[in-house]
Amino acid sequence: MQDRRGNPVSTASATALDAAEQAMWRMMSFYGTPEADLDAALAADPAWAEPVLMKAGFLLSLTEPSVLPDARALLDGVQARQSTLIDRERRHLHALQLLIAGDWLGACNAWEALLLQHPRDVLALHWAHLFDFYRGDAVNLRQRVARVLPEWDAADALHPYVLGLYAFGLEENQLYAEAEATGREALAMANVPWAMHAVAHVMEMEGRHQDGSAWMQRWRADWALGNGFAGHLGWHHALFALERLDHAAALHIFDEHLAADPAQITLQRIDAAALLWRVQLLGGPVGERWQQLVAGWPMPDGVAGRFPFNDLHALLALLGSGDVARADAWLHQAARHADNAVEGPRALASEVALPLMRGLLAFARGDFDRAVHHLSPVRAQTHRVGGSHAQRDLIDQTLIAASVRSSEPAVARALLNERRLAKPITPLTAHWLSRLPAPLDPTGDRSHAHP
Repeated sequence: MQDRRGNPVSTASATALDAAEQAMWRMMSFYGTPEADLDAALAADPAWAEPVLMKAGFLLSLTEPSVLPDARALLDGVQARQSTLIDRERRHLHALQLLIAGDWLGACNAWEALLLQHPRDVLALHWAHLFDFYRGDAVNLRQRVARVLPEWDAADALHPYVLGLYAFGLEENQLYAEAEATGREALAMANVPWAMHAVAHVMEMEGRHQDGSAWMQRWRADWALGNGFAGHLGWHHALFALERLDHAAALHIFDEHLAADPAQITLQRIDAAALLWRVQLLGGPVGERWQQLVAGWPMPDGVAGRFPFNDLHALLALLGSGDVARADAWLHQAARHADNAVEGPRALASEVALPLMRGLLAFARGDFDRAVHHLSPVRAQTHRVGGSHAQRDLIDQTLIAASVRSSEPAVARALLNERRLAKPITPLTAHWLSRLPAPLDPTGDRSHAHP
């Protein structure tokens, strides 16, 4: 009783195993969702716990508040028959229980212990990688995959998808050449959206916006339709347009892949808010898109404070729509939830998430000095709220936009100096450089133009 990678399972049904394997492929490839496959696995073996755990984990991986009750009910059902579970199932159950309780680090540690014993447990690897990403743990995005990758058979159908995970981990650790090579290696074996994504990240971080646009266009037929990752890959495509200050192209991509839709989940709304905010920072005309986004974004009482990265972007959407009062109320909800959170999430909120939200609120109110006051000290800690370098660049761009209009333009100058050394000067970087006041010469004169 083993799956295709030699992991112990508690079913003898080949039909159930095949359906679960298909569900695993869907989770890693984003082509469709796994629920129907998992229902098929349970129909073949109703007593098998793993498909139920996979359903719960898939729901939790969406970071969608509305699905938490369903995920909890699934886990409670498995818990009720814990005595019938094999050890591997019990350990997955334990990790998912930590996850739903908000202890994302504890869940990742539990999956790591499982991977040490079962290095080809792709379920543990996939979920740990996602929550390393959501926690902003760049080291483990690379190293957790590295600890198991040599144990994998290159002929395994899911091996290219594991390479895609590794490529992204390399990129987030600024190993750009290795990341691009690994992503291309994965894509030579299969159409792996996560590998397309990793290479896009490399091109973003290296300022290769022309290469990036061509890259996204090359793979467009594979990611634009029928793939759950299309919104995020569309977001990347739009970033390359923004790097050349092509607002119209960025908004066209937004309308194709990120415009408000009742079927959207919060992960897609996050990308929508992040893109509109960037366009607005650069003076692009976003029209009624903010209002449409907010209208389709459920923000009931009691939700703010659970997912800091999501909270930040919900705040952006409210601010972008002009509803500053509601944004202020959202921030206060997040602060109240933080007061009642366990130690780790409470520290994250008070030390990073809430200052970021206060800075964004100050920016929207036109209080640019206060925005710099809140954003600048926590900039080096923003990885703790999760996301990638490219996603968190929104904070840098906002800080630059605030600084050039504040009494502290030296902050923007310093950030732009970083940017100039990290990658070629793109039209976007040149845009912000042109808005810096001329530097003081030794006599205190600002009359000289910026070099």
